[in-house]
Amino acid sequence: MGIEQAVITWVHLVSAAIWVGGGLFLGVVLAPVLKRTSMPLHERIGLMVRVGRRFNRIAVPSLIVLIATGLYSAHGILGRPDLLLGSSYGTFLVVKMGLVAAVIAAFVVHVRVVGGRVDERIASGKMSEGDVRRLRRRIIILGEVVTVLSVAILFMAALLDSGFSPTRL
Repeated sequence: MGIEQAVITWVHLVSAAIWVGGGLFLGVVLAPVLKRTSMPLHERIGLMVRVGRRFNRIAVPSLIVLIATGLYSAHGILGRPDLLLGSSYGTFLVVKMGLVAAVIAAFVVHVRVVGGRVDERIASGKMSEGDVRRLRRRIIILGEVVTVLSVAILFMAALLDSGFSPTRL
């Protein structure tokens, strides 16, 4: 059982690195670099949308693997409502699961905002400058929400792993 749990934890951590690391890269590295280029706004946003879609090819499977391995690792406590609701570990796990649900919701909205053929509409000039600016703002806000929630989930995972208990302060 030990090696199985180690492999599950490793897969969970690799998936988290892809999901969170990729999101941080897009928001903290790529977006600021693009902002400082001489490219027009519509080209920068179009490029960001295309890069984001490309990233989603590994991000979405990583998120699915994260959820599956997380549920697998937590199945023992999830089947025990007395532990889930009556322990600090269970409380942190419930909070983490709530944050995961919030990440999924924010990510779905984010994908819908940049869905369809928005990059083609931007490139063809079918979106006004004002529409492109509003799209940019929505992309930034939703990306920040997903990233902050994802980092908060990592913090909850660290609390769970450390055995932290508010009663031991």
